[in-house]
This record gives sequence, C-alpha cells and structure tokens, in this order.
Amino acid sequence: MAQMSADAVSGATRQLLQHVHEALGPEFAFELADGTVIPSAASPDGMRLFISDAALPRLLRAPGLRTVIELYAAGDIDPRGGTIFDFADKRPKVKGKALLRKLNKRLLLGSAWKLLRAPRGLAPAGEAPDAAAPNAASGSAKADIAFHYDVSNDFYRHFLDPEMLYTCGYFRDWDNDLATAQRDKLEMICRKLRLKPGDRLLDIGCGWGGLICYAAQHYGVTAVGVTLAEEQARLARDRIRERGLEGKVQVELKDYRELDGQFDKISSIGMFEHVGIDNHDDYYRHVHRLLKPRGLYLHHAITRRGKKDLRKFRRKKAEYQTLVRYIFPGGEVDHIGWTLTNLEAHGFEVHDVEAWREHYARTTRLWAENLMAAKEAAIAEVGERKYRLWLAYLCGVSLGFDRGTIGIFQTVTSRRTKGPSGMPPSREDLYRGAI
Repeated sequence: MAQMSADAVSGATRQLLQHVHEALGPEFAFELADGTVIPSAASPDGMRLFISDAALPRLLRAPGLRTVIELYAAGDIDPRGGTIFDFADKRPKVKGKALLRKLNKRLLLGSAWKLLRAPRGLAPAGEAPDAAAPNAASGSAKADIAFHYDVSNDFYRHFLDPEMLYTCGYFRDWDNDLATAQRDKLEMICRKLRLKPGDRLLDIGCGWGGLICYAAQHYGVTAVGVTLAEEQARLARDRIRERGLEGKVQVELKDYRELDGQFDKISSIGMFEHVGIDNHDDYYRHVHRLLKPRGLYLHHAITRRGKKDLRKFRRKKAEYQTLVRYIFPGGEVDHIGWTLTNLEAHGFEVHDVEAWREHYARTTRLWAENLMAAKEAAIAEVGERKYRLWLAYLCGVSLGFDRGTIGIFQTVTSRRTKGPSGMPPSREDLYRGAI
C-alpha cells in the first residue's frame, strides 16, 4: 500500500474532523498540528481538542480506549482551554447507533482509507515503557501493589489530603474540603466499628496509617496495620513515632494471610480491589479466622453493576481493561450482591450496607483538581507521561462514579454466632453529635 504524504494526511484529517464537528456538534473545536481550528469561526481562546497528524491513523490501526489513552499520554490528543471534566460536559449528546446515523459513511470510509496509508512515524500505541504493566489479578501480589503505591510518597502528596488518605472521603456537606471529608470518613469508620478503649483493631491495607493512628488517638484502641507497599510502611512508621503512638500502633510489611492471632475489629478500606476475584474465598476465610466471634468487620470496596449472568459480569469492558493495565495491575471488583453473598457464605452476619458512590465521585474530582494545580511539580517527580496517565485515571474514575458505571459500598458485618449480635437497636449512634 503506497504511503500518503504528510500534507495528504493533514488534508484527510481536516476533512474528517470537519464532518464530525458538523454532524455531532460538540461544544468545543478541534485544533490540528498546523494550527488549523475546526470550525474556523471558533474563538481562539475557547476550548479546543488538539489532535496531531499521528493520532487518527494510529486510532484507525488500533481502535479502542487503550490507543486513546496512549495518544493522550504522548500528547497526540490534548484538551486545551479546559479540563477533561469540561470536555466531558461538552461532548456530543448523541451516542451509540444515533451517533452513527448522523455520520456520512462514504466520507468516513474514504477518509479512513487515506489515513490508513499514512506513514508509521510513531511506535504503535501501547509500546511505551510504562505500558508494560502486569495484566492478571494475582491476589495482592507485592509487585502489583508496588506498581501502584510505590510511585513515590511525594507524588501522592501533590493530590491527597494532609493525612494522605487514598480512599473515598465522606462529605457531610458537598462543599466541604478534602481534608474535612477525609477526617469525617475516619470518624464514621470508627463509629461503624463501634470502637472502644482496649479494642484490638486490624486494618488490612493500611496505606500511610491514617486510620490506625486516628483510632488509637481518638478511641483508645491498639491497632495493627498491614501493607505490601514499602513506601507506605516507611512513612506510616515515621508518623507513628512523631505522634508518640509506639506501643499502641504498629505497621507490618506483610501479607494479611501471614498474620496470627485474633482481633476485636477488622477494617479493609479500599484494599479488596487488589485481591482478585479468584481469590475472594481465600480472602474471606482469612478475615473470618482473624476476627473474634461477634467481632466487627467493615468492608469498604469499589463495585461494578451486577449482571444477570456471572460470565457476562466477568467480561471486562475496554475502560476496565485500560484501568487495570496502566494503573491497577491485578485489580478486580465484584458487585454488591456478590459481596453480600460471599460474606454470608463465609460466616459473617451483615448488619449495614451504605452506598458512597457520589462521595467517591467528589473525592476523585478533588484529587484530579489538586493534581492539575500541582502539574509542574508532579511532572518533575514522575515525568509527563505518568502525570498524564494518572490525571486521565483520576478524571475517568470520577466520571465513572458520577455516571453510576462504578459504585462503592461500606458493609458492616460481624463474625456470626448464635444469639444476640450485640449491635445497637438503631443507627442513631452513628450520627448523634458532631462528627
């Protein structure tokens, strides 16, 4: 197949984008590498989606979200004059079959034929070094955890709250700032676990130690946190020493399956996503073993919407596969019905289930905005490609929670025994007084 000249590629790109804009009417313009703005009447100060000459040929050769992410990471697709959130708000309102009906198929095929003959001046999408991440779930494998959490503590500081809580905040008011929402989250978890002085608490996947330190300081518990991320463990231990909590709080760099003994209360906040669906039975067995009879377990985890057929549920959409490849190697999530079934099947009594979907949409949006505000420092820390991947991830996840394609639940359970549960007769204790 004879290759097209660079000018011909630019012409085909211009023709195709002109038609797409006229047919679909997005509320932003397209900007080409030569400075052309489509439509030409668009304000130069307005929102423009930059598309390089390499972008459409690569997308045609390897259509899919993975290619889009690679193009964005390389700067071949770049939103200008607005954030990813702004462009999502102004995207074409039509989609699916209605979108296809609006497009001129003959023009599309003609343009595609020309663009497929463009020179392969860039490496195929997905071949950059950072794309070589593991793909399969592995049951909290140390390498998978390190890939995500050992980026560097300084990088996370650019977008997290001062306590560096990398899980969903709890917004008593949607206008609350991130630090307030995260403190209120810690308080709500402690209340749901009915923590009291003398309790022994285990936090599986303790991160930088925020929950275990808070619980020891405010509820008088002794706490153990486990993590597989060395960077997290190092900082968590520094904080324990700085706050005078040695002897009350400890962090162990080990797999939760290696723990012995039993605990009055166990929390798992945003760790379960790393376990892998094929390892769920093993996970619940170990939590049950570590929890005292009638002890409380709080399960905080992201979910997807359920399907009638489990085989259909386990098929991963492009967005999900991309997330696992670039950000969360080994990550898999279940649906809330499956969570509850597994908990009951493994000896837990379910007492309370609360949806936090909109709270995580807000949390991840604030993280993304913080990262954008710290752009230069973040790029100096991890490089522009990784910065762009993380920004795309945070924005995409926020939009997913906002639109309801992904969810999150907090589930309170106890290790089942015969007789009274020991739980209060109502939830009033969770909300009484200021949090």
